[in-house]
Amino acid sequence: MIRDLTSLEWRREFFAWARSDGVTWIYIFKVLIAAFLTYWIALRLELPQPRTAMITVFIVMQPQSGHVFAKSFYRFLGTLAGSAVMVLLMSLFAQNTELFLGSLALWVGFCSAGAARYRNLRAYGFVLAGYTAAMIGLPALAHPESSFMAAVWRVMEISLGIVCSTLVSAAILPQTTSAAMRNALYQRFGVFARFAADGMRGVSERAAFEASNVRFIVEAVGLEGLRSVTVFEDPHMRRRNGRLNRLNSEFMAITTRFNALHQLLERLRARGTTQVVAAIEPGLAILSELLDGFAERALTSPDAAILDQRLAAYKAGLPGHVRSLREALTATRPNAADLLDFHTAYELLYRFVDDLHNYAQTHASLADHHHVREQWDESFKSTTSWLSSAASGIRALFIVGALGSYWVATAWPSGVTMTLVSAATIALSATTPNPKRMAFQMACGTLMAAVFGFVETFFIFPYIDGFALLCVCLAPVFVLGAFLASRPKWAGIGLGLLIFFSIESVPDNLTIFDPYLFINDYIAMVLGMLVCAAAGAIILPPNSRWLWRRLEDHLRRQVLFALTAPLRGLGTGFESRTRDMLHQAYGLAAGQPLVQRGLLRWMFVVLEVGHAIIELRREQAALPDVACYADSQPWRHAIRVMGRSLVRLFVQPGRNNLERSLSAVNHAIVCVQDTDEPFAPHFETSALRRVQSYLHFIRTSLLDPQSPLAAYAAQREPLGLLHAS
Repeated sequence: MIRDLTSLEWRREFFAWARSDGVTWIYIFKVLIAAFLTYWIALRLELPQPRTAMITVFIVMQPQSGHVFAKSFYRFLGTLAGSAVMVLLMSLFAQNTELFLGSLALWVGFCSAGAARYRNLRAYGFVLAGYTAAMIGLPALAHPESSFMAAVWRVMEISLGIVCSTLVSAAILPQTTSAAMRNALYQRFGVFARFAADGMRGVSERAAFEASNVRFIVEAVGLEGLRSVTVFEDPHMRRRNGRLNRLNSEFMAITTRFNALHQLLERLRARGTTQVVAAIEPGLAILSELLDGFAERALTSPDAAILDQRLAAYKAGLPGHVRSLREALTATRPNAADLLDFHTAYELLYRFVDDLHNYAQTHASLADHHHVREQWDESFKSTTSWLSSAASGIRALFIVGALGSYWVATAWPSGVTMTLVSAATIALSATTPNPKRMAFQMACGTLMAAVFGFVETFFIFPYIDGFALLCVCLAPVFVLGAFLASRPKWAGIGLGLLIFFSIESVPDNLTIFDPYLFINDYIAMVLGMLVCAAAGAIILPPNSRWLWRRLEDHLRRQVLFALTAPLRGLGTGFESRTRDMLHQAYGLAAGQPLVQRGLLRWMFVVLEVGHAIIELRREQAALPDVACYADSQPWRHAIRVMGRSLVRLFVQPGRNNLERSLSAVNHAIVCVQDTDEPFAPHFETSALRRVQSYLHFIRTSLLDPQSPLAAYAAQREPLGLLHAS
């Protein structure tokens, strides 16, 4: 019995290790195989720089094969673009070093700005296009006639590294991106179901609520990246690309819908309006029990079909249930504000259930190869501040220009190495939220490479014979570098160790043992990286206050986007842009929890108000040709005035603008209430009741004491607004 328990515990620990550290060691094992296979073939083919092919392996290899395919694709495109630009610049300025260096600095700056703009694997193409031109062009300045062949050889060497990396990644213990994406999709809903059920019951704490929302934002952005990668790897997922895009969009929608409902419930509970809360909770309790059956478990396609059926039944019975609850509430003679709270809560609940039902239908449709829900053209829209991109470009332009000028002025033989390494470092760090830290870590890794490289180059390599012994000597350094690169905290050190040990210390077919040149080149590399780190800390640093303040301003301006952008695809565009901006700002404000909390609360109020504005626009766009809905009606004019006041408030938050917005919202509500409508006064038939609910929700959002706008609220409520607090 004890032996069986011990064996079971051992197996459990082994599988836990295999799913965590075991994956890392499989990755390291594959890196070694791919690197040595590439190196051996490059030596046998007598390529001019076998190390370039090996470095390609270290750069493109990832734990999941889909990332390897995608990264290889963009590396190849970037290499072609960089090589073409280098040949063009060499043909134009081969006789004028200053013009060549100036043009090269402009190109590297442009590519660094592009890498900061896209922030995904397309950014990697910009990175390669930038530093490939430097890596080929600078050494070729002394012999311009060889530049074209240098570009051809580099493309061949990189192609060899790409082929070997993709073959090893796909053939040996493959870890697929599609499997990771399916697992993330299956697990995500179970977490959300528990989050929503606890929120509707009022048992979730504020800190846990905010932490869960940050997690959902990170997952939404991360899943979009995974989706864009799986198309390179899995035809099964490629057939479902539209549904995967739709699923991510619908998940963002249900989290926003639930946040709006949760925020309203929290305000009602905080105000102590027990009568209204008691009338709302029966409908919430049924939905909470429904979600309990799916909480904290994987949602497979068959489970999603069951969820679809249960939500359809709940949604069908909700209008009648709401009418009976409203009759019970009306019998207690509530005031107009309480009744409006009731209607608004159930309007938000109905919208939440409707979006949840759509999500379940899309998830269930993944079981089919072809499905009508594949038709989806509302893609995830990321956005980056032009100032952030320009800052990356300016830093790259300054560094390459300054170090290139120093090289020309001093004629230091290793100055070319310093310049090209700085171009590679600034390009590689442009895609990170903290380029100063990345460049400094790469400098530390390069310093380690110098120590290991000196020992191996001058005390080990002269005394070994054969490729097998060479691999044995190189393997410890590569294992250490790959292990460090697999840890996000030390990724820069690992990358610096692998790349720059290979550049200077891995033997070519014809190896030259020159300690003077060796030491000078490593000094030049470390100096170039330290200059990049200093520039990242001084020249428009992206993790400084100015940038996340800029991103906060862009986040608030999403209300203007919700008000003015075309309605087609607006919901997904608004959701993805807002979450992507918060994701960027949240990362840049790392280590500042108060700043991050403020950004998160701005996101809540922007999503609440922005979604309400979008719903108001949709309701008005779908109105029938009835006199009470005419564009000239006072309530339509009042909503337009309210929209302009909200834009002023979010563009320039302040006490006066907040009071004007509250007055405009109240005026719009009064105008809607004073308009007669020839339809039954139920939320599923009355457009004006739905409009009134969204206006009321905007008002409660502006008055929320947890909102950042609370800092601009007056000490006492303006006349006529007391009933809305």
